[in-house]
Amino acid sequence: MLKEINDTNFDQLVHESKDPILVDFWAPWCTPCKNLSVLLEEMCHDEKYKNQVLFFKLNVDKNPLISSKYGIRSIPTMIFFKNGKKVDIYVGSASKKYIREKLNVLIK
Repeated sequence: MLKEINDTNFDQLVHESKDPILVDFWAPWCTPCKNLSVLLEEMCHDEKYKNQVLFFKLNVDKNPLISSKYGIRSIPTMIFFKNGKKVDIYVGSASKKYIREKLNVLIK
């Protein structure tokens, strides 16, 4: 399951982590976000990723500080982190194949 994070716990959960992380920036009114969320839910249960990658989601409407810090202007936006540092970003809906490719790079 995608875990909700917020302005308060973002630094602790993301920047202080050594694990590869995918953060989904979304909003409940965003239809493409809902579609992407379904894919990400499937992927976080995938045997290949479930014990190697942390999957988080951050509601941009409720968390303006982190959204602003990362310059989120369009959603959905996925940011990929490794060793607490941003390594990649993708704006828009993405295919499962594309997300897998990005995750495979993270876990190398």
